[in-house]
Amino acid sequence: MRVNQNDKAVESFYHLAGQDLANKKCQGLACFVARHQNPERWLEVTSQSPRVYCLGKCYLAPSSALDDERPRVEVRSRVPIVLKRIAEGGARSFSAYTRAGGYVALESALERDTQELVREIELSGLRGRGGAGFPTGKKWRAVRGETSQEKFVVANADEGDPGAYIDRFIIEDDPYALMEGMVIAGYAVGARKGYVYLRAEYPRARAILEEAIAEARRHAVLGKRILGAEFCFDIEIVIGHGSYVCGEETALLNSIEGRRPEVRARPPYPTSQGLWGKPTLFNNVETLANIPWIVHNGGIRYSTFGTPSSRGTKVISLNSLFNRPGLYEIEFGVSVRHIVEQLGGGLKTGSVKGVIIGGPLAGVIPLSLLDTPFGFDELHAIGASVGHGGIVAFDERTSIAELIHHVFDFGAFESCGKCTPCRLGTREIERMFWEAIQHNHAAARKRSELEQVTTALALTSLCGHGSGLAEFARSVLRYYPEELESCFA
Repeated sequence: MRVNQNDKAVESFYHLAGQDLANKKCQGLACFVARHQNPERWLEVTSQSPRVYCLGKCYLAPSSALDDERPRVEVRSRVPIVLKRIAEGGARSFSAYTRAGGYVALESALERDTQELVREIELSGLRGRGGAGFPTGKKWRAVRGETSQEKFVVANADEGDPGAYIDRFIIEDDPYALMEGMVIAGYAVGARKGYVYLRAEYPRARAILEEAIAEARRHAVLGKRILGAEFCFDIEIVIGHGSYVCGEETALLNSIEGRRPEVRARPPYPTSQGLWGKPTLFNNVETLANIPWIVHNGGIRYSTFGTPSSRGTKVISLNSLFNRPGLYEIEFGVSVRHIVEQLGGGLKTGSVKGVIIGGPLAGVIPLSLLDTPFGFDELHAIGASVGHGGIVAFDERTSIAELIHHVFDFGAFESCGKCTPCRLGTREIERMFWEAIQHNHAAARKRSELEQVTTALALTSLCGHGSGLAEFARSVLRYYPEELESCFA
């Protein structure tokens, strides 16, 4: 049962509890850098309450909840693994999914030893697609090794990184792939219950997933005695109420439990003490969508795609400033320049000033580093990140000072407030750049003040929210020093 707490104390944490999103407009990062494409809409956004930071429509930015256009979807890897059915028009019904080869992997998995299944995922080299890039097989083995009779699988569909809309379209156009991955994961680690934590900003995804779950139960691929086997596994959807920090796994777990979704100190890790203190496997939607292909085709074959430290394919989402925005499935190892110039076709107007991959909790990539390979280690080496895979490019119409102010205003608004460096530090940096902008970028503070706050964020924040914002600040100081020179005394 959910923890019974003071409802008002919990609800006050969220931004969108009880809100009607039907007429809301987005003010996330992708929409901010594209505000010149629809100045009237952006003017409406600035006075909107409550704030809505991503609607999963970054290919239309600046976007509105009423926008209904679908994005371009292309497979640019040697083999389609995640986007195959979506690129072919989607598989939203059980019959469409089975015609396209669905549930063959689950049938095979239920005949195999769970130790063997976990080993298959380890051999694949699959790393988490939600941001941290942790080895998926290692997580599975940790949960499988726990002796608890009760375990859980949680699918993180709280896709809050502005610029990302990957999970949204997996759920809307290929929901059974997510569910098949969850059932296989549950079987492998010994879990009987799964939760999908879905953003309130994705109402269409919710409706489609609810219907898919009901249909899966009718066809015995969910619920009791799956495909006639002794194994039972069911899925419940939990809807978020508007909080970016709920994308962090421990905050998300608190939210499912009905607690105030603040970040938990670790250890213990969710693999040993997660949901309601029980071992919990925590994967994001795209990670789980890879599982049926790996089980059916083999982990070794999967590992032949990509690079030694970044195996397989990755879905990326390009923002509206590109000539060809949309979803692309690529192999790790292609250069960022290839993504920007060949896949995205460059920008519609102006030239690229910088690229942000994986949302605002990572470094900006300047023009001089566009030849960096797209991979976990390669991007980390330049202070950037694969993150969730959302790619936001911006042009010369976005000043770095305004960009920093926007990112830290977002960061301060979304901080859970549990740790002092993040609660106070993000707002202090936001104020620094607000003062600079108000004074027409004239010197207002000393650079040493920014560096001190950034260091505190990096070293003492409880989770990646604060440390990721610190990395963002460090990257712009490193790569755009001339433009920021006038902002400091």
